[in-house]
Amino acid sequence: MIPDFPIADSHVHLCDPQLLSYGWMKGVPSLNRTILPGDMHVAATPVHVDRFVFIEVDVDPGQYLEEAAWVAKEAASDPALKGMVACLPLERGAAVKNDLDRALQYKLLRGVRRLIQTQPDPEFCVRPDFVAGLRLLATHDLPFDICIYHHQLPNVVRMVEQCPEVRFVLDHIGKPPIKTGGMDPWRENMRKLAAHPNVWCKISGVSTEADHRNWTRQQIRPYIEFSLETFGFDRSMYGSDWHVLELAGSYPDWVDIVGEITAGCSKSERRKLFRENAIAFYHLDA
Repeated sequence: MIPDFPIADSHVHLCDPQLLSYGWMKGVPSLNRTILPGDMHVAATPVHVDRFVFIEVDVDPGQYLEEAAWVAKEAASDPALKGMVACLPLERGAAVKNDLDRALQYKLLRGVRRLIQTQPDPEFCVRPDFVAGLRLLATHDLPFDICIYHHQLPNVVRMVEQCPEVRFVLDHIGKPPIKTGGMDPWRENMRKLAAHPNVWCKISGVSTEADHRNWTRQQIRPYIEFSLETFGFDRSMYGSDWHVLELAGSYPDWVDIVGEITAGCSKSERRKLFRENAIAFYHLDA
């Protein structure tokens, strides 16, 4: 059930392997190709996406500012690209300020993400330097995108508790164990995270946490419904996670799934989910 109004997509990936290096993509050949804004619009058809946010794509070390510069350049050719969430090595603590100042030169900057899910140290996101780096974001009203696996949620709650002044959004509903059908302790930890009013949640990246070839709508529905119930329609936002989404389905199908699950909700709630919350959270009208 596709909305009858334009969508604001809070989570889109773009990449150019000819310009930047993405070591992780070498193991996923179908993703390892140049992806530009126009490709997203084609893939989304017939869905009308009138604005979207680029989310960093885990470029190889040392290339995060080059990625930001490339995306800022791409935005000049597509007015729908309204925001960028860049990668910064927040674990450097106060020393990351120089990189942050350079990133702030791009008017497109709307947030920061530093992948937590790939870190071998479970304490990575609660180290003093990482927390200090996070706190720098608040001085510029920049939110932080939390990208983790479900077992990392307890430490993420600890991280958030130390940064009440920082705005956060949880990517991909915390990547629950959909393949095994597990719900707990993911649900308990999601409730703890949602208890913090400065944390929002992206309804994104759900199907790719299931079996890419054999998942069903009935299988992923409880996870989406629980996330919406827990964070509410005031702190939830739609994200496609395209082009990673392609591993498990198409752009229109994902919109249809979320639309089907929320079919019984009010028009106001659906507009918040599919459009208004992303615009407000990332200041896409600025």
